Amino acid sequence: MNFGFSANAFREYDPYETIEIVADAGYDGVELLFDRPHLYPPDTDEETVERVKETLAENDLAISNCNAFMLTAIEGFHHPSYIEPDTDYRQRRIDYTKDALRTAAALDHDYISIEPGGPIPEEKSREWALETFVESLEEVLPVAEEVGVDLHVEPEPDLLIETADEYLEFVERISHPQVRCNFDAGHLFSVGEDPVAAYETLSEYVDHVHLEDIPEDRRHEHTQLGEGAMDIDGFLGALDDAGYEEFVTVELYPYEETAAETVEDAMAYLETHGWA
Repeated sequence: MNFGFSANAFREYDPYETIEIVADAGYDGVELLFDRPHLYPPDTDEETVERVKETLAENDLAISNCNAFMLTAIEGFHHPSYIEPDTDYRQRRIDYTKDALRTAAALDHDYISIEPGGPIPEEKSREWALETFVESLEEVLPVAEEVGVDLHVEPEPDLLIETADEYLEFVERISHPQVRCNFDAGHLFSVGEDPVAAYETLSEYVDHVHLEDIPEDRRHEHTQLGEGAMDIDGFLGALDDAGYEEFVTVELYPYEETAAETVEDAMAYLETHGWA
């Protein structure tokens, strides 16, 4: 398998510096951040795209994923979501996702990762939220088809889709070959699942994996590899046994103040344990 590191820990750097730092640390790829201050699609012109591609080539680095989950350029990680009761506000997430698909295509990448609906509004039912999420993606999918870029829905604690079973319920309802799963092992651990068993359940939908450690109390806090309670080696071993050959991207966005050291420490863990 290949290893990447997510640029969402590098908000204090520009995307070009980030690429160089991640490459210097020994990774195979970088997860690009489709948000400010990096590659927010409405701000990303052809010149920026070409410079990113040139910087990747100069550093022999691939794109591991295009992260279109976070949206701090508008409000925050989770809002606007695909299930906002305010249809105009919801449309801002939909339009952002369409732009993200086009930006990924311009960068010659095959997929983006997106949030799993969003937080269910207090006044709405789960069924309403699920139907609204499907309707929102049905508006996005014609663009995905046009540009040939898949949507990787990422289960996350406290959002509409948290577990492997909830993902299956959703994906069977939307039933589209370009709707896939961004498998975040730590997220599934946080909601009480065994990441190995969850991967076995969802593997047919998985082309990209996020990895971080999680504290012993399973709170959703992205933690440096080896400093939490997850069996990182057991999970990577299961991926290896299953023949997984795609990217595993380490995602440690809370470490903005120490991003350059954090990316090296994560690689040191992977190398020490024989994965990289």
